Amino acid sequence: MKTKITEMCGIKYPILLSGMSWVALPKLVAAVSNAGGLGMLATGPMSPDQTKQAIQEIRSLTDKPFGANATLLLQGGMENADVMLKEKVPVINFSLGKGDWIVKRAHEYGGKVFATVVNIRHAKRAQDYGSDGVIATGHEAAAHGDDATTFILVPRLAESIDIPIVAAGGIGNGRGLAAALALGAEGVAMGTRFMTTQESPLHPNYKKLSIEKDIGDTIFSDRFDGMLARMMKTPAAEKAAKEPVNLWKVFMNSQAIAKEMQLPYSKVVMMVLGSGIQNARQLFYMAQGFKGLQDATQTGDTETGILPVGQCQGLIHDEPTVAEVIENIVAEAKKAQLYLSAQFTA
Repeated sequence: MKTKITEMCGIKYPILLSGMSWVALPKLVAAVSNAGGLGMLATGPMSPDQTKQAIQEIRSLTDKPFGANATLLLQGGMENADVMLKEKVPVINFSLGKGDWIVKRAHEYGGKVFATVVNIRHAKRAQDYGSDGVIATGHEAAAHGDDATTFILVPRLAESIDIPIVAAGGIGNGRGLAAALALGAEGVAMGTRFMTTQESPLHPNYKKLSIEKDIGDTIFSDRFDGMLARMMKTPAAEKAAKEPVNLWKVFMNSQAIAKEMQLPYSKVVMMVLGSGIQNARQLFYMAQGFKGLQDATQTGDTETGILPVGQCQGLIHDEPTVAEVIENIVAEAKKAQLYLSAQFTA
């Protein structure tokens, strides 16, 4: 397949791995890249040293192009982006912040930069920054999205910006890939589908749940981490969706975050308090939900775990290899193309 995304990134198929904290780790990233897509490292909970080690591990596992994402709102997000730039990561994806400085430095070594967006305003701003493309996150997606569905967001962006669009949200099979291309996207990003593969580090308990649950088994709320986000419907997620900020839980979890990111706790506190009232509220919720995310991805605790998933979990019925996922999606997309061609010529 050939699109602007495959040409720009030097990949065989226009399929990207979405950055998922504690899931989009080196083995899964490399597997996607080796299968012809673009693996994307998630650095959200990583320290700069951990990010550098992960990038080097990916390079030991693949000689294909790969990417890494930085959530600029999070503590350590800008530091992690700086590591990516110093390591000359081929593709950098940024979200929740101003990424013009990332674009400038990445272009100096020939790197490409994609901004994650959920609306036209964000997309136009990313284009003004000089971003090479945008990852448009529809309402159906796991974790953070907005009100516009992929079916509406992608064509609206396609008529509003000139840079390539990668569609994210609701895509888990070949029909979704074909549909995204028809809507005006040049590629797709998938998290939920890749999360339930043999190379994924997601705990088996949640892989099993993602196969069992259907498209309606998710919750969309701003209580998980202060922004609208979609999670798998579980007792823990239902409870979290109704829970106000619990300062004791925030205090305890924020200490764990500081330890994981290898930051002095006092520095984390000052960064949060200095980020403004709205950002601080979001970070309080992020801290509150931190342990639940870890419990789901790492320990598999189905009583306390909270897992970001997209509505396309209802399209997942097995746990194949990454290569099998990509080959099946491409074959199904080509089949869909032939079907549509027959309809138009009939």
